Amino acid sequence: MALTDSCKYHGKLLLRRVKSKNAAARGPRDMIRNTAASWGSLARAFHWVLGIAIIGMLAYGWWMNHVPARADKFFYRSIHADIGYLVLLLTVLRLVWRGVNPTPALPAEMPSWQRIAARVSHGALYAVTLLVAMLGWAHSGARAQDYSSFFRLFHVPQITSPDKAAADAFEDRHIFFAYVLLALIVLHLAAVALHHFVKRDRVAARMVGTSEVDPAR
Repeated sequence: MALTDSCKYHGKLLLRRVKSKNAAARGPRDMIRNTAASWGSLARAFHWVLGIAIIGMLAYGWWMNHVPARADKFFYRSIHADIGYLVLLLTVLRLVWRGVNPTPALPAEMPSWQRIAARVSHGALYAVTLLVAMLGWAHSGARAQDYSSFFRLFHVPQITSPDKAAADAFEDRHIFFAYVLLALIVLHLAAVALHHFVKRDRVAARMVGTSEVDPAR
C-alpha cells in the first residue's frame, strides 16, 4: 500500500515537472491563450486592468457625488463618463476573449456547491459590471450637458435623449447597482483570500501567472 502511494506521489510530481517544462517551452502566442490549468497573459491583463479601473471608478464616483456644487464638477463627471466607456468596451472584449478560450479548471476536490457558487458569482460580476456601465451611459445621454466627447478625441453615440426625469432615474439605478457591484467585489476578494491563505490550492495564484491547477489532482 505504501509502495502504491509512493508511486502515485512520484507520478504526480513527474507530471507537474513535465507541465512546468512544457509551459516554459511555450511560445509567446501560446502564452497569450488560456489552458485547462492556467490563465493566459491576455486574460490576466483584462482581469487586472478592469479590476483596478472598476475599483477606482467606484471610489471616484463616491467622491464625485459628495463634492459640493462647483464650477468644474462637469469636468470630473466627464472623466468618469469617459473611463466608463472604456470599462464597458474592455468588459465586452474580455467576454469575447473568454468565449473563444478554455476556462481553467477548478481543483477536482472542490465541492460541487463551491463550483456552482464560483460560476454564479463570476457571472454576476460580469452582468452587474455591464449593467452599471450601461446605466451610466444612459444617464450621460439623458443629461442636458454633453458627455459624448471621449477625452476630446471623438464623440461617443448616445443611447438616450436629454430628459431630466429619465436622467435622475438612470442615475439612481446606476448608483444602486454600483453598490451591488462593490458587494460582489468584496465577496470575490473574500473567496480569493480563502483559496490563497486557507485552502492554499493555487487557484488565486493563477491570476498572477505564478501557478497552475491540475484538474485531475
